[in-house]
Order: sequence, then C-alpha cells, then structure tokens
Amino acid sequence: MRTPAVMTSPDDVIELSVETPPGQLIRYNFEELVSALGVEDDPARVAVETNGFRQGLVTIYPRNPLAEIRAVTREDLVMDRHGRITSGLYHNGRPAKKRLYDPSTGSAQRFLLFGTTGAGKSKSLQIELIAEKLNGIVSWVADLKFGQSVPEADGNVDWFARTPEAAILMLMAAVAVAQERMRRYSAAGRTAFLLVPGGDPLIHVRIEEANRLLERGAPYRDLGTYLIRELGRTGRSVGVGIGLSAQASHLEEMGGSDTLRAMLKEGEVTLLRWSSNMMKQLVTDGLVPVGEQLMPIGKSFQTRQLRSQFDAHTDDDEDAAGTQGMAYLLSGPRPTGLMRHFRVGSIAPLPGLDPEILALYGPGEPARLEAASHSAAGEAYDARHDPVALAELFQALQAEQEQQAKQGKTTAGGEADRPGQGAARLEDRVRAVVADADEPLSADDILTIVNADGGREVKLGSVRAILTALVRGGEAVRTAHGLYGSAQ
Repeated sequence: MRTPAVMTSPDDVIELSVETPPGQLIRYNFEELVSALGVEDDPARVAVETNGFRQGLVTIYPRNPLAEIRAVTREDLVMDRHGRITSGLYHNGRPAKKRLYDPSTGSAQRFLLFGTTGAGKSKSLQIELIAEKLNGIVSWVADLKFGQSVPEADGNVDWFARTPEAAILMLMAAVAVAQERMRRYSAAGRTAFLLVPGGDPLIHVRIEEANRLLERGAPYRDLGTYLIRELGRTGRSVGVGIGLSAQASHLEEMGGSDTLRAMLKEGEVTLLRWSSNMMKQLVTDGLVPVGEQLMPIGKSFQTRQLRSQFDAHTDDDEDAAGTQGMAYLLSGPRPTGLMRHFRVGSIAPLPGLDPEILALYGPGEPARLEAASHSAAGEAYDARHDPVALAELFQALQAEQEQQAKQGKTTAGGEADRPGQGAARLEDRVRAVVADADEPLSADDILTIVNADGGREVKLGSVRAILTALVRGGEAVRTAHGLYGSAQ
C-alpha cells in the first residue's frame, strides 16, 4: 500500500492506493474497512473502487460527496461525438456518461435498469427518455404501471403504452420494423445502421416494470420473451434498441431466458439500490464480474450514532434524505465507482404532471417512425393512440393464436406469434375483397363488405390484423391515407 500524504484541512480528501501481492485478488469487508478507518459515524464518506484484480482506490471524504446533486439540464443530455449523454456525477465529481448509440460500430444499444422500490428507477428512465427526444431518437415506451411511472413521457414519445397487451403489440411492431429494415438495408448493400441527417431514425423500445410482463406466471411471458429476444438479435444492426427496467434481476423475473439475459447484459447496465438477494443474483448471472465488489447503497443518508436511551431529546423529527438515483454503471469504464443521477423534476410529490420534467422535454413533436417502415409497423402503430382499437387488435391476435393451436400449427416463437397468420377462412374473405376492389378501400369499408358476404360476423380489429398480414406478405399495399389495395 502506498501511504497518502496527511491532509488536515476540513475540505481535504484522503485517497489510499492499495495493491495486493501477485497471485492474490483484492477482497474486503466494507464494514470492517469502515471500522478500521474510523468513519463509523457516516460510512457513506468512504468510496472504494477496484479493478477486479490486485489494485484498488479507497477515498475518504470529509462529508458524503453525493448527498446533494444538482438538477439535470438539457445541455447534459445532448449526445457527444461518442453517442453518450451525461446522466449524473461520480463520487469524485466527474461526469457519469451513458451511451445511447455507438457511432464506431453503427449499433443500437440494449439497456438494463435495475433497482428496488424507491431507488429512483423511474426518474433515471425519465432522464434517458428526455435525452431521446432531444436527440431525435424515436421512443416507444410501455409503462406497465398503467402509465404511472413516467406519465410525462405520454405525448413526448412516439408511442406510449400502458398495458401488457399494448406492450406485446408494440414489440411485434418493432420486430417487424427491424426485419423490414434488414431487407431494405440488405438490398442497398448496407451492413450497419447509420445515424445521419435525413436517414432512418434510431428507435428505442423501452419496457418499464418489465417484470410484470416477463415474470413467472405472467400471461404473455413466453411471447414477450421471444419478441424481446428476437428484437435483441435483429435490431442492433438496423438501429432498433431495446431497454428493460425492472425491480428484480433474477433470471426467472426476466423471462427465464439465458439468451435474453446474455444479450442484454452486454448493453448499458445500471444498478440502483439493491437488496442482498439481488446482488447474489447479479453475480450469479454474470452482470457483476466475479471478483468485483460494490459498496452497498443505503436507503437514506442517515448516520449511525448510538445514544443512551436515557438521554433527553434524542429523537430527530426530520427524516434523513434518501439516496434515490445513486447507482453503479456496470457497463461503464468505472463499474465499481459510485455515481448519482442528476435530480430531475420536483423533489416533493405533485398532484399531477411535473412541470419541471415537461419543461425538460420541451415543446415540439417527438421523432416519428420513418414512412418507409409504417407498413411493417402495421395497424398497431396506426392505432397506437387509440386504446380501444389496440384492444381489438390484441383480441384478434389471441383468437387467431387459439385457432392455430386447435389446428396444431402453433410453435414456440413461430408463426403463431404474428397476427393475421391464422383464421384462414377470414383471411380468404378479406383477401377476396381486396382483390376484387376497383380502388383502394379503408379498413371500415372492407369490414362492411366482409360482414355482408354471408359468413360469420367479425370485428374491425380482426380485419385490421388480416390486412396487416397481407401487407407484410406482399399481397396488399397500404397508402399513406390508410387505404388498402391489391398488390397485383
């Protein structure tokens, strides 16, 4: 160990550089270290970083350096030339950056955001969503707390969903867009996505409270896991990223898919305050490398002081400040360096939308999906602002999958995951109407004609799902005005 210089100023910071002998790895018990340093009154004054092998830095501050954090600004969230934004500060005051896009490889990013209840997960996500709007990224957000986590995002993103059913339709549309871009880029001889003015926009699909969609027993778990896994496979090279926010990190809470976890942990991984069980799972699942140790993040900045029970006035009437937003950027260059996200929005609870957050989003429309991919995104994208129409589309999807199951055609991750691929009789009826029409028709017109052909009466959502499938299969075309005609 190299002995530091002695500093006596109240504002001095002491830094110890330590190193183990060759062949040994750094191991330490944080509580024992705090006791040895004599800072039991406020353990949060100690910051420990290691390189996972023999070297470490122990920094002792005169006060907790992250107890106060400034508010985020729009300037913080403008991407630099490396595709990064500044989302907060490390304990030493240096900027903590997250990558939204990798210009060196043309790759869209994958995101994981973990934290227990009250750790600041929603506010951390707000920072990234605001940055996406400022940087012209198309944001598709499924807030599975019925929109309660990030309500200000509604209207400031291209697609805002509130239910697991709408999330499934969103993921299906994103996979279809990624596949359409793959075909288009392949025809042009392109091997990677390029974020350039006038080109296709970067797309980020975010699932907030993802455990509600992917946990054991969730009704759409298998389909949701398949779609996220497929998007992770196909989206990166065509500019479609995927991000999950969840309270737990265990494999079983994330779809039970080793492939899914392996893909996502290679992206931007942020860990806010955790439980002891969560940390064990992170190490087991490989999100925290073996040998790395992270200082615990307490629930508050309350110092631990023992006082006699006979002392008068020992109770403090004021609650200690919370540690919301404190985290580790596990995928960053300093995975064991404690950081804190910038403050975003009001500290006190509000009865409605937060005006500070709305001001950060700013006026103007968010970036939208390119016109070339509208057909691939399908009816769900067209109906994304209409909950009733989305519900009808999802009901049609379920009905078609049930019929496929009866016919023995359903396979895991196969054609049954796509709307409009079953219900052959209805598909033939819709196909006939489109083929016989002298001019393009709206979905409502097609519904009227189909229901007048003497067959079983159907709903608009089922017809829309079939039309989407016909467009994807090249049998029909859709104009910008929502009209359908034969591709022949």
